[in-house]
Amino acid sequence: MQDPVLTPEVLLQAYAMGVFPMAEDANDQRLFWLDPDERGIFPLDGFHISRSLKRDLQRRPVRAILNRDFGATVAACADRDTTWINAPLKTLYQGLYEIGHAHALEVWEDDTCLGGVFGVTVGAAFCGESMYSARTNGSKLALAFLVAHLRQSGFNLFDTQFLTDHLASLGAIEVSRSDYHVALETALKTQPDLTATVLPSRHDLLQRKTQTS
Repeated sequence: MQDPVLTPEVLLQAYAMGVFPMAEDANDQRLFWLDPDERGIFPLDGFHISRSLKRDLQRRPVRAILNRDFGATVAACADRDTTWINAPLKTLYQGLYEIGHAHALEVWEDDTCLGGVFGVTVGAAFCGESMYSARTNGSKLALAFLVAHLRQSGFNLFDTQFLTDHLASLGAIEVSRSDYHVALETALKTQPDLTATVLPSRHDLLQRKTQTS
């Protein structure tokens, strides 16, 4: 059973200490805590827009929407054969969303959702939890919009928790636990509001000088 004292507020304190929860799988109601020796982060000035992603931005009228349906984004991220997002975590994330410390960004083309990403905010740190693609490049587009939005909103740390090959191809890097905690300590000194800034457009992403691959 879920620990009854684990509230959204307690969970937020854990993030502020650099610790985050996961479950073994969707059917396991227990949570365990992680503070990895090596931490994945996205430098907010280092997102790589590939040629295929650039073509999508040039030819498709995609747009980013923040918090259109937070619960649906979390559910879409968990809708896979193997997931670490169990029912207690869904409830906790929803609680963090309701107190303004969790957000979801999705990318849409007309009435079609292409993909999305959600995470937890603590200070000027965005702790990315999961992402999904409903169409080709959906999660990549969501990350591109999110990185640009975090940067223009005054955030200075995008925590990806772990570094995967997919994230590395987009510009994410790995840092030591000690370096991560130094960056987190800096991020906790300010409290930017992710909802106070207009989301970037696809033209904003294309105009910004980026590395292509």
